[in-house]
Amino acid sequence: MSDDGHEHNGHEHVPSRQRTRFPGISSRAYEHPADRSALVALRKLSGFDAVFKALSGLLPERSLRLLFLSDSVRVSDQQFTHLNDMLRDACYILDLEKVPPMYVNQDPQPNAMCIGLDEPIIVVTTGLVELLDEEEMRAVIGHEVGHALSGHAVYRTILLFLTSLAVRVAWIPLGNLAIMAIVTALREWFRKSELSADRAGLLVGQDLRASMRGLMKIAGGNHLHEMNVDAFLQQAEEYEAGGDLRDSVLKILNVLPRTHPFTTVRAAELKKWAESRDYQRIMDGHYPRRTEDKDTSVSDSFRESAAHYASHVKSSKDPLMKLVSDLAGGAGDLGDRVRRGFSGFTGSAPPKDRPPTDQPPTDQPSTDQPSNDTPPRDED
Repeated sequence: MSDDGHEHNGHEHVPSRQRTRFPGISSRAYEHPADRSALVALRKLSGFDAVFKALSGLLPERSLRLLFLSDSVRVSDQQFTHLNDMLRDACYILDLEKVPPMYVNQDPQPNAMCIGLDEPIIVVTTGLVELLDEEEMRAVIGHEVGHALSGHAVYRTILLFLTSLAVRVAWIPLGNLAIMAIVTALREWFRKSELSADRAGLLVGQDLRASMRGLMKIAGGNHLHEMNVDAFLQQAEEYEAGGDLRDSVLKILNVLPRTHPFTTVRAAELKKWAESRDYQRIMDGHYPRRTEDKDTSVSDSFRESAAHYASHVKSSKDPLMKLVSDLAGGAGDLGDRVRRGFSGFTGSAPPKDRPPTDQPPTDQPSTDQPSNDTPPRDED
């Protein structure tokens, strides 16, 4: 649906409203610090674009374009007109001059992506179109347009190619390890780029509740009446703060193969950014322009990224991050804290402090022995 308030294809009618536009906005305005520093550095590399364009002959980009053109529905004035209106609105709001082609692909799995080396293309699945309402879908399309504006489509395509290549050369030990190291690094960057694109989606939709609803539906399906935004955000807080060092390690292992952060984490991060001064400044018209991108300092961007991570570690409630923060602050007793944190892996209670060496041990019965209700050893 466009801002004129017209209803399209039976989708829920929502009141028209004027949305703020951001002429000349640079993607640096909404990019996550880790995403921004990587992109600034890559853009500064001489010949970087030429190298990736040269790779285009090796990548399946042409095949993908032909596949979507031949076996999906291209969004236009004649097909999926309500999506076409939202796509044009998103490009207008973020001042993206060339509207990327968008396709609807038959797939019950809710998903969307922006790929391409020469030109970005946006693909949304029927599962996503059927799951989300008008304003939720607007945020998703804004998310994908944010990817296009940031240039993420290029690196996303490279990631897809390298992941496929890693499978093909799995029989070569060193070759596979080298490629998977690159893939792991790219996935870490791409997870941060998803947080950037979530922010772009909010700038386009300008409705935090719709963005939250969309993320909840992606996590729990089309049962909005059974879900609650506050409870959903509490899950993110529990995920971050809960458990011990074992859980911290398991979180890292769980997220390593993923290209997207977990949905509750995305919702919490977006809400935090929406309440920040940075977001309000953008809405007030104070944001970096694309004309200033060429003057951006790589070192300044890396410093901002480092400062963000330092602040994240300091404020995090995750047991591992708290341990790192304490060590950085000079806190001692590392060995005992690590033993206590990982005690569950051994199935026994953590050892207590031993009596001072200059005093003989007492003859009193020890209270430090594992009790009979000690949890069994973890099998995995």
